[in-house]
Amino acid sequence: MYRFLSIPSKSSSLKSHTLYSHFTSAISSSSLHNPLDSPSNPANPTQTPIGQSYFHHLSGNLASLGSGDGLNRFFSSGCSPSSSNLRKCGRNGIWLPKVEGFVGEFRRFSSESERESMEYDVVIVGAGPAGLSAAIRLKQLCREKDVDFSVCVVEKGAEVGAHILSGNVFEPRALNELLPRWQQEEAPIDVPVTSDKFWFLTKDRAFPLPSPFDNKGNYVISLSQLVRWMGMKAEELGIEIYPGFAASEMLHDADNKVIGIATNDMGIAKDGSKKDNFQRGVELKGHITLLAEGCRGSLSEKIIKKYKLREKGHAQHQTYALGIKEVWEIDGDKHKPGEVLHTLGWPLDHKTYGGSFLYHMKDRQILIGLVVGLNYQNPFLSAYEEFQKLKHHPAIKPLLEGGTVLQYGARTLNEGGIQSIPYPVFPGGAIIGCSAGFLNVPKIKGTHTAMKSGMLAAEATFGVLNDNSNMEAYWDALRNSWVWEELHNARNYRPAFEYGLFPGLAISAFEHYVTKGRSPFTLKHRKPDHEATNVARLHSPIQYPKPDGVLSFDILTSVHRSNTNHEHDQPAHLRLKDPKIPELINLPDYAGPESRYCPARVYEYIADERGEPKLHINAQNCLHCKACDIKDPKQNIEWTVPEGGGGPGYSVM
Repeated sequence: MYRFLSIPSKSSSLKSHTLYSHFTSAISSSSLHNPLDSPSNPANPTQTPIGQSYFHHLSGNLASLGSGDGLNRFFSSGCSPSSSNLRKCGRNGIWLPKVEGFVGEFRRFSSESERESMEYDVVIVGAGPAGLSAAIRLKQLCREKDVDFSVCVVEKGAEVGAHILSGNVFEPRALNELLPRWQQEEAPIDVPVTSDKFWFLTKDRAFPLPSPFDNKGNYVISLSQLVRWMGMKAEELGIEIYPGFAASEMLHDADNKVIGIATNDMGIAKDGSKKDNFQRGVELKGHITLLAEGCRGSLSEKIIKKYKLREKGHAQHQTYALGIKEVWEIDGDKHKPGEVLHTLGWPLDHKTYGGSFLYHMKDRQILIGLVVGLNYQNPFLSAYEEFQKLKHHPAIKPLLEGGTVLQYGARTLNEGGIQSIPYPVFPGGAIIGCSAGFLNVPKIKGTHTAMKSGMLAAEATFGVLNDNSNMEAYWDALRNSWVWEELHNARNYRPAFEYGLFPGLAISAFEHYVTKGRSPFTLKHRKPDHEATNVARLHSPIQYPKPDGVLSFDILTSVHRSNTNHEHDQPAHLRLKDPKIPELINLPDYAGPESRYCPARVYEYIADERGEPKLHINAQNCLHCKACDIKDPKQNIEWTVPEGGGGPGYSVM
């Protein structure tokens, strides 16, 4: 399948390139023509050189592909168009690649509602483990049955993997099923776990405990790198991946069925006016839409509410944690590839759920991070500052001394387990991966379950398209899979810690060593995370030590290491439902918790011209972690997608 941009064939990332082909100079800004007419175009186009591309410079008339930035995000596997695979279409006589599938020989464009549209059999939102697994499995089924369904994956990150952050000790079970030759095909999975330690920390001591984790056969990886590799595998199967486009709206037909998504408009100024580079978003329409946005996906949450999927699945509210992570390069004599460490206890108090992780990767790199349950009670707690304290613990500090921080990031994760999984099927599609919430809390793993959910959804989708079955088959397959068995056996671990650290440890030990997940009862979650926050008068402020610039750092230094970037002159994607609540409620009652639960200093109270504190939103700092959308006491903050391509730029997370 031919598209417009290319990536190096051995690249470790799928990036949005801005390389124009040699024939663009012959294309005017007012019209587009067959590039094969260009005298500089080879008579018999062949594979392009590595890193180059043949690229249509589409004019502003084709708003579906966004601004000058937008179309540059379309990419291919390095093939150039030829006369046999191009057809003329559209109101401007645009030359487009032929694509087999329900839309006919070429991708059809329209201009309804002033937005261009592109039609596919399947539209997937999110190029993470679940979304790419779904796309790959669907194309595998197409090959097995000798049919061809068109698949589009839209990704808000500037490149595939740019927004992916995880621990990650990777269990390859789902990957073994999806791509069993991953080892021969050079997947970036090459550091097997060699040791597995579990400590209970006090302020000055580390006490070894029996490890409840069974990581034999697992690997220490960078999930962002694995996702890039999966993106390349997807491309080889003919899947179209469009990084840098943020899905902002669900499309419905007259019967309230989902028929696709729309990306947000580009080139809107902060004041709402249209800039010179304004372009309308594109409608990506499909028979089936799969939402794989990750934890607390903005479209997924709207769909869950619209179709009352929690009620339909008899699910509780979701509960979350915030994970904060750094990648360090340390001295070679301290580095032990494959060593895995988890801790409980300090620096968190006994009423706050959480723990730390420290994994040794390759190339003298380690991953270190802290996970804090967002049902914590103390509004003065800062997960970021707790993480800075952790690095000064006597058992951890010597490892980091002399090292260098390479990258920083943060992301929320679902911890509700099987009790919180909504009914994942809606009219016209399904929710997969962490958008639904398949994390196995006691394992501290969710990538393998997210991937498997995507694979099962793909199989149900194929049945809908090829055999006229229905998407409910996904729900049935999910409940009969090893994913459901895992989550059922793990269901009581996380809610056990609602009773405190030591009761939680006791119940977890009972579940792990005695009943092995077969207890005759299922514990329930208590309050939603935002309701768990106490008013400030019930707690004393926490005095955190100043960063030393060696092991601990101020937030802005860390944010810089995340490679986060947003167009400054655009409307804030973090919206206050009621702009009065921060000053009338959050600040006087909760001491302004926004300035502490955010790990990127997006929110801060600044005195106005009258000396009154006002909430200021630094949206350009946003790491897309979603903590604000979850933890705000009055649920007054709505996280929406910014312009496509904005946000963090993770490469080794």
